[in-house]
Amino acid sequence: MNEYKFSDLSVGHSEEFLFSLDEAKMEAFRAISGDRNPLHCDPDYACGAGFPEPVVYGQLTAAALSTLAGMYLPGKFCIIHSVETDFLRPVFLSKCPLRVVGTVREMDERFQTMVLKFEIFNTDGQKVCKGKLRVGFLTKEAAE
Repeated sequence: MNEYKFSDLSVGHSEEFLFSLDEAKMEAFRAISGDRNPLHCDPDYACGAGFPEPVVYGQLTAAALSTLAGMYLPGKFCIIHSVETDFLRPVFLSKCPLRVVGTVREMDERFQTMVLKFEIFNTDGQKVCKGKLRVGFLTKEAAE
C-alpha cells in the first residue's frame, strides 16, 4: 500500500497494477448485489445475446477503482469524492487479469484534491473502461 502525501505527487505521476477476476468474485458480487441477470451467469444466454461467454459485471470491473485509489494512488490517506466511469467494451473472465492504469491529471492545492484519469485494459490490450476519480486526503499531515 502506497502512502503518498499530496506534496509527493505531481501531474503525470502514474501507477498501475493487475486486477484479477474469477468465478468466485463473480458469485460474491452476485450475492452482494442481487443481480442475477443471465447475461452474467448463464453461458447459453450470453452466447445467444452475441457474447462468447458471460459478461463480467460492470460494477465488479469498477471495483478496481477502489483498489487504485485506496492502495496505489494515493493509497493509505485517500478518500474518494467522485467517480466517472465509461464502460467501453464487455469484460470476460477469459481476458483477465485486467491492467489498471491511473495517472494524476489535476491537482488543486486549495482543497488538497486531485483528479486521476484511469484506464482499464484486458489481456488483449483493449481498453475496456476509462474515466476519472476526484480524490482527497484523510489527514491534514497527508495533505501537506
